[in-house]
Amino acid sequence: MSRSLSALDLWLTSLDRALRTVTSSVHAAQPVPAATGAAAGMETPLSEDEKREAAALMRVNHVGEVCAQALYQAQALTARSAGLRDQMAQAAREEIDHLAWTQQRLDELGARPSLLNPLWYAGAFGIGLLAGRLGDRVSLGFVVETERQVEQHLASHLQRLPQHDTSSRAIVEQMKVDEARHADNALAAGGMELPAPVRGLMRAAAKVMTTTAHYI
Repeated sequence: MSRSLSALDLWLTSLDRALRTVTSSVHAAQPVPAATGAAAGMETPLSEDEKREAAALMRVNHVGEVCAQALYQAQALTARSAGLRDQMAQAAREEIDHLAWTQQRLDELGARPSLLNPLWYAGAFGIGLLAGRLGDRVSLGFVVETERQVEQHLASHLQRLPQHDTSSRAIVEQMKVDEARHADNALAAGGMELPAPVRGLMRAAAKVMTTTAHYI
């Protein structure tokens, strides 16, 4: 009975977090990153074109965090060991900060999140369930590859964001550091390297998502 209730509790918690995620009803545990050093004094008003591009990039990043919540929640549900379940749940909690930070920056830029967030969440949740069903090493390997690809996306965004948009840049830089740490943790926990075709398919799916979220 206790095992059944435990499983039910996990699913109910996941449902609650899904609703909070797609409705942007989350709150960060950590303050929004701020520029430091020389960059702290570089913030100047953005032109309309710069604001539009920054908003599009932050919308893409917000979608990435919506997907991260779905993936981690699904993988926590299907984890075969309590240790991995706790690791996935902890990573999901840390990613909530990213979700809240990107939402706040979108608000500051006068932009909206993706209209397709419920679809992104559902698709990522299904992928996470599949990865989890294939075993803990595969699930961890999926985290490693996902976070490595996200890290690359964030690096490209740092090249595209205006240098004087220090608010957006500080958020993206901290997210990049955190994603690298999540990948390293998953690798250290026993994540396997995924086959090249699978990694390529993941890149293709991410390309579709980022391209669409840039506009919608």
